[in-house]
Amino acid sequence: MNSRILLIPIFITLFFASSVSSEVYSYGKDNTVIGVTTTYKIKDNESLIEIARKFGIGFNEIADSNPDLDPFVPGVGISVEIPTSWVLPDAALSNGIVINLSEMRLYYFLKQLRSMSVMTFPIGIGSEGTDTPVGNFKVIKKIVRPSWYVPESIRKEKPTLPKVVPPGPDNPLGSHALRLSLGTVLIHGTNKPYGVGRRVSHGCIRLYPEDIPRLFQSVPNGVRVTIVRQPVKVGIKNNKVYIEVHKDKLLNINYFNEAVNLLIKKNLLKRVDTEKMYYAITEKSGVPVKISN
Repeated sequence: MNSRILLIPIFITLFFASSVSSEVYSYGKDNTVIGVTTTYKIKDNESLIEIARKFGIGFNEIADSNPDLDPFVPGVGISVEIPTSWVLPDAALSNGIVINLSEMRLYYFLKQLRSMSVMTFPIGIGSEGTDTPVGNFKVIKKIVRPSWYVPESIRKEKPTLPKVVPPGPDNPLGSHALRLSLGTVLIHGTNKPYGVGRRVSHGCIRLYPEDIPRLFQSVPNGVRVTIVRQPVKVGIKNNKVYIEVHKDKLLNINYFNEAVNLLIKKNLLKRVDTEKMYYAITEKSGVPVKISN
């Protein structure tokens, strides 16, 4: 069989995955909800993990928005909600990277003269005990084909690991890495894409293999990186108020009070239907929900 024929479906698959997750969205002061939530009918024996990657979302996002489906065997022909819309996090919306650990998603606000735009990618983050820290940092080094210098703490857990893992398919850092001004924490690719949308790392931020080159090429060295935990986000789209609520087991907060405080801060409380807001907070679907009167 002609090898070119074999390459065609592979190219189409990679292009599709890359184009979905790399879209650039416009936003503004009165338009802080980006993207559109859609649906997808399951084909063959696809799992939610595979579908999430196809549409550039993390496992947590697709699982939370489809809580009644088995993530591994959801069923052929079943309609799945694809949560490809997001309220922008409550951070300085100008330029730089904002990482919201509560939703496991990275936003890169592009610096442009006449318009405001943002790219967004799902991420994997630190597991319990090795949590990704919050704070203000910056990218201090960009690395192509990084080697992994295995921390002693990880080698104690897995003594068979070498001191250094060279670039290649077995390297957990993937094809590109951005080193932060934060000890050994990196934003990098991965050789285990099923970990995107999960708390699985030792503190680093992981992107899909097809996403990390796009981010790497877009951000300059020295760019600001703000890491936050915001399980509740509030925004505006078409003059309507939206709320997006995520489950975050590491935070012991009153979600209702958090939402009210955000709405007061943004001068939006009087425009909200309290019953709709309460329902959205109870569901914690991770999808923007309209709560206007």
